[in-house]
Amino acid sequence: MSKNSLTKTKEPIYLDNASSSPIDISVINEMLPFLTDFYGNPSSLHGLGRKSNLAVSKARRQISKLIGSRSNEIYFTSGGTESNNLALIGSARLICNLKPTCKRILISKIEHDSIIETIKFIEKDMGFEIDYVPIEKDGSIDLDIFREMVSTKTGLISIMLANNEIGTIQPIRDMVEIAKAKNNETIFHSDAVQALGKIPINVNDLKIDMMTISSHKINGPKGIGALFIKQGIHIKPIIFGGGQEMNLRSGTENVIAIVGFGKACEIWKEKLASVQIKIKGLQKYMIDRIINEIPGSVLNGSMENRIFNNVNFSFSGINGEDLLIKLDEYGIEASTGSACSSNKKQKASHVLKALGLTYDQISGSIRFSIGYQNTQEELKIAIDALKNLIKEFRKINGNSFA
Repeated sequence: MSKNSLTKTKEPIYLDNASSSPIDISVINEMLPFLTDFYGNPSSLHGLGRKSNLAVSKARRQISKLIGSRSNEIYFTSGGTESNNLALIGSARLICNLKPTCKRILISKIEHDSIIETIKFIEKDMGFEIDYVPIEKDGSIDLDIFREMVSTKTGLISIMLANNEIGTIQPIRDMVEIAKAKNNETIFHSDAVQALGKIPINVNDLKIDMMTISSHKINGPKGIGALFIKQGIHIKPIIFGGGQEMNLRSGTENVIAIVGFGKACEIWKEKLASVQIKIKGLQKYMIDRIINEIPGSVLNGSMENRIFNNVNFSFSGINGEDLLIKLDEYGIEASTGSACSSNKKQKASHVLKALGLTYDQISGSIRFSIGYQNTQEELKIAIDALKNLIKEFRKINGNSFA
């Protein structure tokens, strides 16, 4: 590649917050005592055990306040993937025992791999039938099509609140009402990992039965997530042992991470409205400049109905992975899609396929996800680098755009 005016930034410009976000300093400070002084097992009856138990209860309350639930409806897991597995397999086991005539599951074509792969397991090993809801070109689900696909035999539905790759937000409440009108006993689950901290969430307003959330997307520690389960829904456990987490998820609680998750939720409860205004402005700045200054660029997902930190573009005439590597050389860190699957599998995005994009558009896609630590100056540097690199790649590949 020819020399250009670009130079590596002094500090990395991190624009991959949808994959993982930096831990807030207040979260770190909240966690530190549980790394040093308060190391008791929360199931122990002595003083240190009680301190840990109280800390877990406090975090449960902090999380419940962010999503509008009761604290006893929060079940801690190791992260979003485990929560999704527990929600789906636990529900499927319940349906097998109590409602064997409702062994149909409905999910969208753009769910996270932890939903899709779990559903494949349930289909193969538990004999369920799976229906996949198609999506529109902007990543949204047509409610009329959804209504036609729900039946009295649909025992479980899982539709993500906001997509991890393109950021499109789904009308979950409307879907729940449609589903419950067909079969009031249908269990409705939503993967809200990317939506948490991006849009206001109230599980009672959404009317959902279960919801998955995760800590490291909202400036908390990795390795901790939670599953909201509406009171009265009694899914079956998939991990057995000492009966922790109200007999649903056995294993000693990860107190340090739980404390961090709770604090992160408390912070986002306080600042969501103000941060939303700031990051929406940065998102608009980035989208407008890319559309206006880089020919052959197409925004993937809904322009209006998307979470405020997501910017996903396809650039014709280039390879997204090559562009990503070159951006990283200049200190600009982004992704081509879901970090949970891209590192080892290197497969074309099923989300972009579902949008109806061509192979060229899919292979030329890049996702930028903005965090509250990012500035407009950082985005300016990133966009300038993006413009120059795309121009050079297209020149090398023999592609030209006006």
